[in-house]
Amino acid sequence: MKVMILFFLINFKYWKLIFYMILFMSISITISTYSWFNMWIGLEINMLTIIPLMNNTKNMFMTESSLKYFIVQAMASSLLLLSIIMMSIYQKNFKILLLMNSALLIKLGSAPFHFWFPEVMEGQMWNMNYILLTMQKISPFMLLNYNMNMPYFFSMIIIMNMMVSMLMGLNQISLRKIMTFSSMNHIAWMIAAIFFIKTIWMMYFLIYMFMLMNIIYIFNMFNIFYIKQLIKINLSLYLKMLILLNFFNMGGLPPFIGFLPKWLTIQSLINFNFKPLMTIMVILTLFTLFYYTRLMMSSLIMMKNYNLMKYPINKLIMVMLWINLLSLPLIFMIFMN
Repeated sequence: MKVMILFFLINFKYWKLIFYMILFMSISITISTYSWFNMWIGLEINMLTIIPLMNNTKNMFMTESSLKYFIVQAMASSLLLLSIIMMSIYQKNFKILLLMNSALLIKLGSAPFHFWFPEVMEGQMWNMNYILLTMQKISPFMLLNYNMNMPYFFSMIIIMNMMVSMLMGLNQISLRKIMTFSSMNHIAWMIAAIFFIKTIWMMYFLIYMFMLMNIIYIFNMFNIFYIKQLIKINLSLYLKMLILLNFFNMGGLPPFIGFLPKWLTIQSLINFNFKPLMTIMVILTLFTLFYYTRLMMSSLIMMKNYNLMKYPINKLIMVMLWINLLSLPLIFMIFMN
């Protein structure tokens, strides 16, 4: 019977759709239940569902990447289950909350538990990288929201994320690792946002998903994985402008819409008297703009030494470009009150 089921799944051409539906269902279970044990079950279903999606081709690097992901996520799930059991037996205290939050930060790929995440990202294709950077972070963030009464601990986590993102992102040539360390900077901002006002985090996450989708769509279309490929490939002017706008968006440079959630988070930090943390976050975020600018220098300046065929631009890319352009005036709505 098991052999027949396995044979059916292998030969069923829509098996990916089934796994994606289960993936969405697991996220819904985790964020909609009130029981910690049911939340843990949702996370387990999520982990067991995404492994086949990560390892769906006969590729050694993808197999290694999916195995690393499974080991780390299983370890984090064990720590989370242990903290849930301890919380049901003993009274909730700082040590139990520390263990639980550490397990959730491991699942997020947050510093100082980030060492596995760049290697997993390096072994996957862009479409799976997008899922790992967005959908797979929804459940851990929602669970962190229930244990945010540790301001000093999360302040340290925020600073660590930004420091690691700044130092490790500067010396990378792999775009997948650059996007990974860039996501750690955004994780820091999202933790700060969800610490104060949950709606700001929701806005930040949705805008981040949209910005990341634009960039990863282009990289996936032209199979760009390294900075040197940005140098060698000869893209059209519209496409170069699209990449430029999207990286400025990702960096949160005003007046682009990527600055909007950062500005709201900064206002929350000031209102709740976290001005020193806000200052550190703003200064360290400026360094992420440096390696975004370095990427664009590779594409816009050094590419003139190569005479390769230009890729045509399609209507979808034009729509994405105009969406980025039309988002510029939205930032001025903040100053209308």
